[in-house]
Amino acid sequence: MDSQVPDNSRFSYSQDYLRALVQDALDHARRNGASAAEADVSEGFGHSVTVRLDEVETIEYNRDKDIGITVLFGHQRGHASTSDFSPAALRDTVEKACSIARYTASDPFAGLADPALLAGPDLPDLDLYYPWPLSVDDAIAMAQRCEHAALQCDKRISNSEGATVYTQESQFAYGNSLGFMGGYAGSSHGISCSVIAGADSGMQRDYWYTTARDPHDLQSVEAVGREAGMRTVRRLKARKLKTCHAPVLFEATLASSLIGHFVGAVSGGSLYRKSSFLPDSLGQQVFAAEIQLREDPHRLKGLASSAFDDDGVATRARDVVVDGVVQGYFLGSYSARKLGMASTGNAGGNHNLVLAPFGGGFEDLLRQMDRGLLVTELLGHGVNAVTGDYSRGAAGFWVERGEIQYPVHEITIAGNLKDMFRNIVAVGNDVVIRGSKITGSILVGEMTIAGD
Repeated sequence: MDSQVPDNSRFSYSQDYLRALVQDALDHARRNGASAAEADVSEGFGHSVTVRLDEVETIEYNRDKDIGITVLFGHQRGHASTSDFSPAALRDTVEKACSIARYTASDPFAGLADPALLAGPDLPDLDLYYPWPLSVDDAIAMAQRCEHAALQCDKRISNSEGATVYTQESQFAYGNSLGFMGGYAGSSHGISCSVIAGADSGMQRDYWYTTARDPHDLQSVEAVGREAGMRTVRRLKARKLKTCHAPVLFEATLASSLIGHFVGAVSGGSLYRKSSFLPDSLGQQVFAAEIQLREDPHRLKGLASSAFDDDGVATRARDVVVDGVVQGYFLGSYSARKLGMASTGNAGGNHNLVLAPFGGGFEDLLRQMDRGLLVTELLGHGVNAVTGDYSRGAAGFWVERGEIQYPVHEITIAGNLKDMFRNIVAVGNDVVIRGSKITGSILVGEMTIAGD
């Protein structure tokens, strides 16, 4: 196999070479008696620099590669992987997967994807790869500028937890014995900063970060630093609250976690294991009638965009929630078979879920809330995936007459996700994109706020 890469490539291997490795693995599995097989090969590299108080604290480099092979003997499944791309190691890995499969109990739901659902050969270009030839020296200088912007934001900022600049590039190829073969390159870059304000028992910390496929889409290092500094200072002199019931506004940076709990509840694994607080919710009213949630896997430059899922199934745009009613689950091939359904192209996770805004911008949501709690930080993991009970530590700001009055901390917000979803009264247009869930701030009509 020819591993030569183009002169302008930053990878160690060409995409053709990765695909040839996949094909060799599939061919060797067939020669060893496997009735079906799939393989994926990936490589990635990048570096991260962290500066604290103007001094370099860490410089981390990574360069990884991996090949994973899954074989099937009927409904007996075996998997093995290696980071050695040599022909001998590839053969040994395939044979180990075959040996595992022969001694594994038969699972009637194990198998490759439905051939009719596989992506075609003409895959769309989703504009996911933007190499950033950023030297370590330049990354250090950027991190220093970011931290300086935060520290100079306000004289009450007394310390720093550091500023980080990172860049990551990767590519992969996936194929199976049904004839599917595909792969592409992607990139991820980011800038973050965290600082501390105040002194002694009155100290507060906060942070800010930006991430994107294309480094030109990142906020400037100065903007990230200033935002981290301003967010930290505004938390000074935080108070506690008396226990009460009031509306809660989840800031956009946290609101995506609410959508994440919904995704987990209507994903195949939770459903077939009966460990979901939303069983049999297809066609049911789960959210407030104004809620519209759409999956957009072909979004250009999307952080969770993909033309096919981990099984090779074609992804497609779809409405997941319409007028608050669930229209579809998140299923890969295995979980779909367990549930007697068809794959939705979600093996490996969801792809760019977009929650449609209604109710205006952030200031509009504050005015609509009138009196209540703005949450800007969540602590702990007090969410029961089976019952939907929700209880998490929080910090943020108390709001009166639609205006922020003072910071609050050491409180807990509690409710049940089923009630919270039905009681969403507004979704802001103040969208912050940091992952696969795309939403503005979310206003929940009432929750329990536990304090003194």
